[in-house]
Amino acid sequence: MSLLNNSTPATITEQLMLRLKVPTKLRNLEATLIVFAMAVTSAALALVDLGATGQLNPPIIGLSLGLGVIVLAMHVAQRFVARDADPLILPIVTLLNGLGIAMIHRLDLSAGLSGWQANASRQMVWTAIATVVAIVVIVVVRNHRVLQRYRYVWMLTGVVLLVLPLVPFIGVTINGARLWVNLGFVSFQPGEIAKIALALFFAGYLVTARDSLSVMGKKAFGVRWPRTKDLGPILVVWAVAMLVLIFQRDLGTSLLYFGLFLVLMYVATGRAIWFVVGGGLFGLGALIASQFLTYVHGRFAAWLDSFNQVNYEAVGGSYQLVQGLFGFASGGIIGTGLGAGHPGIVPLAESDYIMASLGEELGLVGVFAILALYLLFIARGIRIGVNGSDDFGRLLAIGLTFVIALQVFIVVGGVTRVIPVTGLTTPFLAAGGSSLVANWIIVALLLRLSDTVRHQREEVTGQ
Repeated sequence: MSLLNNSTPATITEQLMLRLKVPTKLRNLEATLIVFAMAVTSAALALVDLGATGQLNPPIIGLSLGLGVIVLAMHVAQRFVARDADPLILPIVTLLNGLGIAMIHRLDLSAGLSGWQANASRQMVWTAIATVVAIVVIVVVRNHRVLQRYRYVWMLTGVVLLVLPLVPFIGVTINGARLWVNLGFVSFQPGEIAKIALALFFAGYLVTARDSLSVMGKKAFGVRWPRTKDLGPILVVWAVAMLVLIFQRDLGTSLLYFGLFLVLMYVATGRAIWFVVGGGLFGLGALIASQFLTYVHGRFAAWLDSFNQVNYEAVGGSYQLVQGLFGFASGGIIGTGLGAGHPGIVPLAESDYIMASLGEELGLVGVFAILALYLLFIARGIRIGVNGSDDFGRLLAIGLTFVIALQVFIVVGGVTRVIPVTGLTTPFLAAGGSSLVANWIIVALLLRLSDTVRHQREEVTGQ
């Protein structure tokens, strides 16, 4: 029975007023934090110009105002269609995106790029496109449960997107990895969208298969092992991950897909044995690949012996990794200051190695602050999943959050030499349209899920 039924008219009026005020407070908090994020972004852009050129350049005004207008448009859309959405996710992403644009602008100045040739200008255009797509997603997807009905459509979409770069005439190989598709008027990485489609499929599939995966199987050595037929899905996903590794020459994406599936398997069943089975399979596949695939062997050699002259001078060797480490070292604790370092020395500093560029100019303190933003984003995403009242929503929220978390770990781990370099880009920070669009779609879905969670809790409690 609703709590309103046991209340006096005055109490009912107070409760209704409170329910109306809460969404307004959430959105006002979000607006305040967005303004703060934009102030930090504008300050960063100004410091980049002053540090690198000694004066403020007019384009900086367009960059800062452009990002502010775009994000505020999404904020306004939420006031109409997602009034109860999480108030922290959008400001966090805005700040990360803005810091990325500021550092890309810094690298443009170092390379002498300006106007529409500058990567920062293109990044702003892609941010606008990504935000518009996110607004469309949050407006169109009013009920996330609808997405569960099309789980096999998501599976087919994910598989098609994965194999698209292998299609002759449209698949493009860049820096040794065949991840791009060129349609003439636009080039993009279909794998970035595939990770969302696969997260939707995994969440939908595991909702229906969780019982057989969690309670069936024989017990040995005190552990209940999965049945042979239940290993089918994990073997299929493992095979897809290995095919990506072999034919597309991308260790990071392969690890991302397989890691996503393992985490959702664990969340759905509560059985840690899936990490043992899955981790063993991926480790075995990576070990075999390191022995027989030149690409993987080179990555491992560059990681294990980075300062060896042979690896340092080899094509695709450890030169980029070592230069990035030198950048981190020169930044020290507080950094050289925005615009005062030499981040352009590192190859692909605006994309693969933007964390090294930020580490040089912002120092260890700045890197920790950025990692804290990611940690807060991940915490909010997991909170959405834990508080969800339906299994599909819980799995989807945790899966989408883990996509960002694992990608950050793979990238930061690679540039700091914790794990081999994989070639993935840092979410929201690095230059790249495909990644930006995909990650903003993830933001939109998490906002929609958080809005639904609050509505469901109100229905359950009657408040």
